[in-house]
Amino acid sequence: MTDAAGPRRLYVYNGGFLTQSRIRRILSLSGWDVRLGKPSEGDWIGVWGKSPTSPRGEKVAELTGNPILRVEDAFLRSVRTGRDGDAPLGLHLDTKGVHFEAEHPSDLETLLNDNPLDDTSILDTARAGMAWMTAGRLSKYNSHDLTLTPPDPGYVLVIDQTRGDASVAGSRADANTFREMLFYAQDDYPGARILIKTHPETVAGHRQGYFDSSDESDRVKLIDAPFAPQVLLEGAIATYTVSSQMGFEAILAGHRPVTFGQPFYAGWGLTDDRLPLDRLSRRKRNLTRAQLFAGAMILYPKWYDPYGDRLATLDQTLATLEAQSRAWREDHHGTIAHGIRLWKRAPIRRFLHTGKVRFTDDPGRAIAMADPPQRLISWAGKTTPELETVGAIRVEDGFIRSRGLGAELIPPLSLAFDDLGIYYDPSQESRLERLIAASEALNDTARARANRLKHSLIAARLSKYNLAGQPLPNLPEGHRILVPGQVEDDASILKGTGAIRTNRALLEAARAANPDAILIYKPHPDVEAGLRSGDLDASDLADIVTRDTSPMDLLDHVHDVHTMTSLLGFEALLRGIKVTCYGTPFYAGWGLTTDLGPPCPRRTARPDLTGLIHAALIDYPRYHDPVTNTACPPEIALQRLAESEIPAPGPFNRSLAKLQGLFASTPFWR
Repeated sequence: MTDAAGPRRLYVYNGGFLTQSRIRRILSLSGWDVRLGKPSEGDWIGVWGKSPTSPRGEKVAELTGNPILRVEDAFLRSVRTGRDGDAPLGLHLDTKGVHFEAEHPSDLETLLNDNPLDDTSILDTARAGMAWMTAGRLSKYNSHDLTLTPPDPGYVLVIDQTRGDASVAGSRADANTFREMLFYAQDDYPGARILIKTHPETVAGHRQGYFDSSDESDRVKLIDAPFAPQVLLEGAIATYTVSSQMGFEAILAGHRPVTFGQPFYAGWGLTDDRLPLDRLSRRKRNLTRAQLFAGAMILYPKWYDPYGDRLATLDQTLATLEAQSRAWREDHHGTIAHGIRLWKRAPIRRFLHTGKVRFTDDPGRAIAMADPPQRLISWAGKTTPELETVGAIRVEDGFIRSRGLGAELIPPLSLAFDDLGIYYDPSQESRLERLIAASEALNDTARARANRLKHSLIAARLSKYNLAGQPLPNLPEGHRILVPGQVEDDASILKGTGAIRTNRALLEAARAANPDAILIYKPHPDVEAGLRSGDLDASDLADIVTRDTSPMDLLDHVHDVHTMTSLLGFEALLRGIKVTCYGTPFYAGWGLTTDLGPPCPRRTARPDLTGLIHAALIDYPRYHDPVTNTACPPEIALQRLAESEIPAPGPFNRSLAKLQGLFASTPFWR
């Protein structure tokens, strides 16, 4: 939206354009220069949709003859509403009209009428986007409670809206239209229950709806709980709407919604239009769901990437909204956190910034402090039986953690919150184990994302800690096996191993099984740094001992990895390297590794590597962006690590970490 002279000047007469920096930024990135004053020839006038302030700009346009750009929120906006302070992730910038008013064509209507919408790549992206929205329970607003039990299926869903909403007026609808819609819903389905979905702003007390408790009967019930739209649509046998966006989402869910207005999605052969006024006759073609989605969600909006401060793709927006919605849904009631070390409390508070966090090291006090719906979390290694009894959620570092060691007090970029167990303890089912088993049924969209993430990890040479290493020594020719050392008192060793539970025992077993191989022993970085236990002289068993080297460099030159429970085994699998496990790490027992450790009979599923990656790196952990201090998708965490955009700790961290390690190894402190 620029010409030879630069961005187009956009004159506005609504203070929101000036006070809401996100809106100004999206306009700027889209080629618009927002200004105050009197427009000149060639300038544009910006108004917010058909809001109460839009007549100001419309009057100026009438007097000056300048064209109008109508700005509106995109169909995926934010976690909460703008009233709650959330900035939009996308805008509609319409040069012809506004999408919800059918009296005049909009850019969206023109696009849906005239664009061939036959590009295979765009349609594939559309299908993937629809699947992602459904699986992620993503909508325009996303302050849903996914723990709610849905109504018994078999009902007719009637969608309420707020009085005075511009999309209702744009359809020339009124209160009588909603009454008529409810009548027809009951008449069309005389034996069915009718559920009226109350608008969230009505539930919050901000705006009145068209239905209230006086409309309830034996058959008709209001439903005002914060269900995700997809949850209600899955149980509905029919959907009735005037002009709600939920009608569009009903189409995506496979419904043919009955419309009593003229929303943007009506008139294309995908709806049962009960009031087909002449204005819909402009819509001269039948569209598929993918074509409608492509126009409305890919070609029409301007999406914004808050992490890179740039325009975004739909995929990037879905990943952003999914990460931020998950964080809000899990955290906003507040958290009682048990067993969090003092240095880690500030990072945890930042991680859980959408809700209040209170800390304690006393299990009994933690239980007493927790007042549902507040969450009770406990650092996994500090969780006691009494905390397990009350269902405390265990917390641990994720698998893409930081640039530097946790033992050096480097804050994590990812954390795993596990409501069943914890990933390193195979004695009981963990949430990760359940996700890995379920990944057998992963859809194509999720599989493609997992594969992209894998390739990004490999290309950027990223691992858990991402430490710089010394150059590798010359490695002997032959069948090279990497044996990664571990911290011998680490919880994954104590919980996830059997007879072989020391670094020396691991080396002896690897040598016994491979007498002619080249064994390369890599001590654990925490041990190398003098921060944890597990050091040994391996010269009698290993052909090469590589200290202060990058594990990613080593993986480039080995054929196998033999490990107890090291995450390096998982990182080897990502790179197509054979892995033999002498313990039972989270990635063992699924048919992807040679397993010589204690068996885990629960692990009967046979996911492929893509499913394992999706479960371990996308579904299980949460990620935090240290630059914007917000929840982020894994792709952003990888980008920050790859580009070294991580705030560096000072020398105090290393000194404190070594002091902490000294205390931990002293019997008095144990």
